[in-house]
Amino acid sequence: MRRIINSMFVSIDGVIQDPQDWPSLGGGDSGAQTELLLGCDGVLLGRHTYDSFASVWKGRSGDPYTDKMNAVTKYVVSTTLEKADWDNSVIIGGDVVEEISRLKEQPGGDILLYGFGRLSHTLMRHGLLDELRFWVHPFFLGKADEEGLLFRQDTRAMLDVIETRTFDSGIVLLSYRVKPSAGQA
Repeated sequence: MRRIINSMFVSIDGVIQDPQDWPSLGGGDSGAQTELLLGCDGVLLGRHTYDSFASVWKGRSGDPYTDKMNAVTKYVVSTTLEKADWDNSVIIGGDVVEEISRLKEQPGGDILLYGFGRLSHTLMRHGLLDELRFWVHPFFLGKADEEGLLFRQDTRAMLDVIETRTFDSGIVLLSYRVKPSAGQA
């Protein structure tokens, strides 16, 4: 069975919103991010993350991360998107839980989910999220709207630590396996 690995940037104070606008830390972890992407054969994105990623990566090339991002199958979850014009994009617009359950059962490698919004919380509630990778950035941002915070009122999960890594930039990668809750396979 394919696994879904959720990778997200988070500040020390739990902000996940607009990481492209955060202070630069001088890199130092891009090799690990490339390694993660290269180990997957699909990328799962919510609509807003899809739009943001497509505006950055579509049409670019020349390094392993960019080339893989453009070549990999991208599954975009949206009830409003009628056409996905980024190469190798497939729209998931029906019953998200049912369609992603089927996707996980298909042959293939792991699927990488970027961001941590409504889609991630839905998958976690239904036992479809297998692993979380928090790229913890060493600063406080001090503000975000409710959708821009890691915490959500109705999401609960128990986690097992898989790995921790510290990068020269000060970013700490915390990797967790999501434990199935009672009633989940």
